[in-house]
Amino acid sequence: MFAKQLTVFIENRSGRLSEVLGVLKQNNVNILSLSLADTTEFGLLRLIVDNAALGKEKLTESGFSSLLSNVSIIQIPHKVGSLQELLKVIDDNGINIEYMYGLSIESEEAYVVLKASDIAKVDEILTDNGIKTISCDDLASL
Repeated sequence: MFAKQLTVFIENRSGRLSEVLGVLKQNNVNILSLSLADTTEFGLLRLIVDNAALGKEKLTESGFSSLLSNVSIIQIPHKVGSLQELLKVIDDNGINIEYMYGLSIESEEAYVVLKASDIAKVDEILTDNGIKTISCDDLASL
């Protein structure tokens, strides 16, 4: 199962992040998770939201450069070694992990967002190994 991630390219200057979040707020797009990585001149804001297509549309209308990509939101046990075990399953199948970030959810389980070089293959591997993935709708209901 895939989830849509919204990535926004923003200048690394005061107020720009707030402007992006303001567009989402004005259009009732709820942020479920985010990750922000920066360089000297720009940042990559990665968001899991409840309506990625609407978020992208409204951000584009407001002059922001953004894109949608498929990611996996993966449920793992919240215990020592779980993440390494998950990554080993993916690595053993020759898939490159491009990036990942954790989700903060009040739950017995832990969740990570993962982007890989072959997301369809990752989905197949996870299913074959009984590893649960969730959708954005599932995440919003937690």
